[in-house]
Amino acid sequence: MFTGLIEATGLIEAIDLSTAGARLRVRTPFAADIRAGDSVAVNGTCLTAVDPDATGFSADLGPATLQATTLGRLRPGQVVNLERPLRADARMGGHFVLGHVDGVGIVRSIRPEGDSHWIDVDLPADLEPLVVLKGSLAIDGISLTVAAMAPGTIAVQIIPFTFAHTSLGAAKPGDAVNVEVDVLGKYVARLLSLGTSEPRNPGTSEPQHSRIPEPLPK
Repeated sequence: MFTGLIEATGLIEAIDLSTAGARLRVRTPFAADIRAGDSVAVNGTCLTAVDPDATGFSADLGPATLQATTLGRLRPGQVVNLERPLRADARMGGHFVLGHVDGVGIVRSIRPEGDSHWIDVDLPADLEPLVVLKGSLAIDGISLTVAAMAPGTIAVQIIPFTFAHTSLGAAKPGDAVNVEVDVLGKYVARLLSLGTSEPRNPGTSEPQHSRIPEPLPK
């Protein structure tokens, strides 16, 4: 579980692609605190750290991750957003981010307004119904508020601190970004798609009713 508040940016040192997946090597300023098996969100994708050392860590990417995210498009020298999981005793900023990317969006435009920037992102069609105005979503792991909506596109406003301290400062039109919608919206959509609020017996189409058990024989 993450918050979408980026701890630091890292640099891609290497990415080795193969038919079986890929291995990513990331340089990070908090390398000394990473242990093998720890979770780290890289551009909003929850990965398992392997082979950590004094400067960074590696992570293996399966075919499903490569298909669902932008990580397979990363190149050495590219900046990525990094966040470690939320501690149970920490303050909850941002919103609940699972690190499970729902789809890939495309940056349509970036335009300054005062000290801030507007970024328009085209969303996959299946994610659009799960996004609401003034709601939360994560773009490359960054917790953002949906400030405006149009068919197929959302707009977010990036304050100077976020623009300077995340990968969005280097974003340009046409870039692909990881998008994770608010998990609450996904659960609501799933329940509505079932068409009933009445639980059913597993493996049948019959409603599951509560009943008083028969008394045990004496």
